[in-house]
Amino acid sequence: PPGRKMGHAGAIVSGSKGTAAAKMAALAKAGVTVAHNPTEAAEAMVEIVRDLA
Repeated sequence: PPGRKMGHAGAIVSGSKGTAAAKMAALAKAGVTVAHNPTEAAEAMVEIVRDLA
């Protein structure tokens, strides 16, 4: 949530130096699979594991 630091992302996105949305956009631009919620994360993991098989 805006104004609240949580976990590792909160440690990297600190103060006025960035937002979670900016970090997610940068990761996606770098080719990282980014999920916006737990359901998307699970679906992405299934797809990634399926692609490895």
